[in-house]
Amino acid sequence: MKNRISISEVSAKLGYPSGETIQGLRLLRAFVRLSPSQRSEVVDIVEQLASDPAPAPGGTNGGFGAR
Repeated sequence: MKNRISISEVSAKLGYPSGETIQGLRLLRAFVRLSPSQRSEVVDIVEQLASDPAPAPGGTNGGFGAR
């Protein structure tokens, strides 16, 4: 790149990214570095997690058992 823009110039124009944005970019960069077969495995795991219902907080029915 011939036209290097300083970080302060970009921040002045766009503001600072959120922590979630930074983490997302880090994850994307790590994902891109994976081999195609590893990417496929990651996508499968994420799809499984997205389709499985989340357990209720505090136990199976949301309440705590009596002792």
